[in-house]
Amino acid sequence: MKTAYEAGSNIEAHLAMHQLQQAGIVARIEGEYLQGAIGELPAAGNVRVLVDSGDLEEARAVIADWEAANAD
Repeated sequence: MKTAYEAGSNIEAHLAMHQLQQAGIVARIEGEYLQGAIGELPAAGNVRVLVDSGDLEEARAVIADWEAANAD
């Protein structure tokens, strides 16, 4: 599994994962339970959305489209 998206929060990770699932891409979240220890750990890079290696390029395109649509 490869990182398709590094989220700033659990909610953001779930939103991204659902976008991928709607596009037919199997995705999972890694590190979402580390947010409880955020005072002890660096905030960046803890919560990631992972996809199979073969889906990585398409997943990044789906996420880029999703981010562009929500840039307002």
